[in-house]
Amino acid sequence: MSEDFETISSDEARALGEGLLLAAGYSGDHARTITDWVVRAQMDECHSHGLYRLISCCELIERGKVDPAATPVVEDRAPAIVRVDARHGVSLSAFEAGLPVLTEKARHCGIAALAINNCFHFSALWPEAETIAEKGLVAIATTVSHAWVAPAGGNKPVFGTNPFSFGWPRPGKHPFVFDFATSAIARGDIELHRRTGVPLPEGTAIDADGKPTTDPEVAVEGAMLTFGGHKGSALSAMIELLAGPLIGDLTSAESIAFDDGDKVVPRHGELIIAFDPASFLGQAATDNLKRGEALFTAIESQGPACHPQGAIGHVPATKRPAPCRLSIMCSMNCGHGRPDCKQNRFERKAGQQAKV
Repeated sequence: MSEDFETISSDEARALGEGLLLAAGYSGDHARTITDWVVRAQMDECHSHGLYRLISCCELIERGKVDPAATPVVEDRAPAIVRVDARHGVSLSAFEAGLPVLTEKARHCGIAALAINNCFHFSALWPEAETIAEKGLVAIATTVSHAWVAPAGGNKPVFGTNPFSFGWPRPGKHPFVFDFATSAIARGDIELHRRTGVPLPEGTAIDADGKPTTDPEVAVEGAMLTFGGHKGSALSAMIELLAGPLIGDLTSAESIAFDDGDKVVPRHGELIIAFDPASFLGQAATDNLKRGEALFTAIESQGPACHPQGAIGHVPATKRPAPCRLSIMCSMNCGHGRPDCKQNRFERKAGQQAKV
């Protein structure tokens, strides 16, 4: 399949992404932030949140939803709470604006929360958790989306995909990070299945009559399902409340109503919590983090399936020992709809090389 690829560097991929977003009308800061994280996601094999998401970001401008030059406003709400009004900009720009205050408050109080309001969220949630964990803090991040997911036993959308992300610092190693939707599959994965004509996994969606389906075209007219039945449904309800009413922002049902048929990424809020091990443990922090390492060793020792880049967490592509292949649908929305389209590929070989 080598003839299907054209090699570019990760720097060239970033230049491509920033160029597209600047041409679409985003400010330099927004274009840089968006591109940085979609390229990282793509290199980490998170196809549903990789370069494919450039389409969604451009559609936000086309539909007149996003403010492509919004400057986030940081508000010190309480000793352990900071709020950032994204002012209808993208969430990661608001996160970058609030991160220094969140970090300072967490180190001072031991625990602190960042509430992001009025943002458009296009990305995975692990960037927030990973960034915080790299600072030696423990992180939890949650957000709602559009009402696409039926509650356990139901047949009508109520919840969003409602992801949950967690980050744990590992001294001298990459943090342990996981990020998953409480739906059985990510919404972006359904779109990628639709574009490639690949059936969905069983147990991920129902049609408009509440019957199981693996057809992505039918699924978008019906509802997605939570993972783990009532357990995933309960977690999704919790996230609706934490990242919606608790921080004064939209629920998934309200977000899709705000969308008003434009079919762009959700406009909502995000709740991020940071914990400082040093504040909780004092001089015992180092010893207790080592106890955490014993847990990872016990998991990893059970075989390759339990290695960090597999069963127990997220490891970025730049940390992986082996080359990996990545594929996305055409970020230019070329309409070819073919997996073999040269524009539909982004491949990274060991180090800095990528193929598009």
